[in-house]
Amino acid sequence: MRLVVLDTNVVVSAAVQRLGPSGQIVWEALEGRIKLVTCPLVIAEYREVVQRPRLAKKGLPPEWLDFLVDQSLQLPDPPPWPMPGPDADDLVFLALAKLSGAVLVTGNLADYPEAIRDGMQVLSPKAHWEGLAQG
Repeated sequence: MRLVVLDTNVVVSAAVQRLGPSGQIVWEALEGRIKLVTCPLVIAEYREVVQRPRLAKKGLPPEWLDFLVDQSLQLPDPPPWPMPGPDADDLVFLALAKLSGAVLVTGNLADYPEAIRDGMQVLSPKAHWEGLAQG
């Protein structure tokens, strides 16, 4: 089973556009066809971001978030990422992907430049979904 770490922007996008690539990826995780990997820091960020008042008008928090988290492979927080990146807060997603051997899916590839990935696969939701759809 494919392991996936979802950046928070993918979770938010899935809640807003359920039929888009992010929504399809979350649906695959909810159905058990891929396995979401989380850790306490990532879960806390998901929950904090979806509670922001400006997102309430977009239907957040999504009703499926608790189920998605409960069904995830929950690991301990990873060690800090050894290289700096554009957004230090996002490096936990890369570190978690490395720790678990998962693919990182993000709507903001610029936060994970090739030079800091240490060989980790980082995909946009569209690229990841197209890969799933192709088998």
